[in-house]
Amino acid sequence: MFRAGLIAAAATLAVMAASVGAQAQTTLRFAHTQPTSDTHHLAAERFAELVEERTDGEITISIHPAGELGNDPAILEGIRLGTIDIGQTGNPFYTRFEPKLNVLDLPFLFSDYEHVYQTIDGEIGQELLGELEKHGMKGLAFWEIGFRKLTNSKRAVKTPEDIKGLKIRTTPNPAHVQAFELLGAAPTPMAFTEVYLALETGTVDGQENPLNIIRSNQFQEVQSHLSFTDHAYTVSIVSMNLAKFDALPEDQQKILLDAAGEAAVYQRKLNREQASSDLEAIEAAGVEVVEDVDREAFKTMVYEPVKKTYVDRFGPEIVDQIESMSR
Repeated sequence: MFRAGLIAAAATLAVMAASVGAQAQTTLRFAHTQPTSDTHHLAAERFAELVEERTDGEITISIHPAGELGNDPAILEGIRLGTIDIGQTGNPFYTRFEPKLNVLDLPFLFSDYEHVYQTIDGEIGQELLGELEKHGMKGLAFWEIGFRKLTNSKRAVKTPEDIKGLKIRTTPNPAHVQAFELLGAAPTPMAFTEVYLALETGTVDGQENPLNIIRSNQFQEVQSHLSFTDHAYTVSIVSMNLAKFDALPEDQQKILLDAAGEAAVYQRKLNREQASSDLEAIEAAGVEVVEDVDREAFKTMVYEPVKKTYVDRFGPEIVDQIESMSR
């Protein structure tokens, strides 16, 4: 009888241990809108691997690409409500509720990648990510969309004159919209998941994104011209529901932050390595490529007016800091 009691006690302890283990295991849903071939998805996979490995399986991340859980605004709303745990999308979608982040989208603000990384990986970047907390989100890291290039189905674009009258899909970011209005285009904000069909049907003439986004989303199939305008750099932000982040132990919080940062470095490296093959694929599809764009003419028309709009609202300090880093 004593032996039977020991067996029963051991069984009870085993059940309790299994229950505790089950409670300790957390699955977080990670949503984004890019296809599985894009570097954002590859970075999300690296992020998930690092988190699972460093938490000894206590946290696993299920990745939902290509708009499975909704378009970009829906993903952000899901994160804020807690129906989605983690998400990634471009900074312009975050500026809908935190307009201070719009500084990162000012056209022609950044001179090169080094200037960008010095800004977003330092104090300015951390300050801007911190702004998300008042909206129920924890900013984990800045990932990369990149320097934006213009595609369209009508004509080659080399100068500001060439862009007049073109109906261009843009992000909802006020800086992007204002810049294209100043250039005489017709900016048309829409969700990213709708862009391919809009280009295919002629609802819009063109769009603006970096090479990797253009290729991975097959925009070369429905566009005829690509111009290296590099008119703005866009970060993408990985964020998490703040309440769920705060509920985790500090060691797991640190793992999530570190892993998201390491995945950012990984993704940037992939983007640099794939740039040549991305361009080759776009050209192979028959797209005419214009690299000798008069960028100074574009900058002259848009930079100061768009910057003034931001400075009038938020003051000159953060813009001055970013500008000073490129000198």
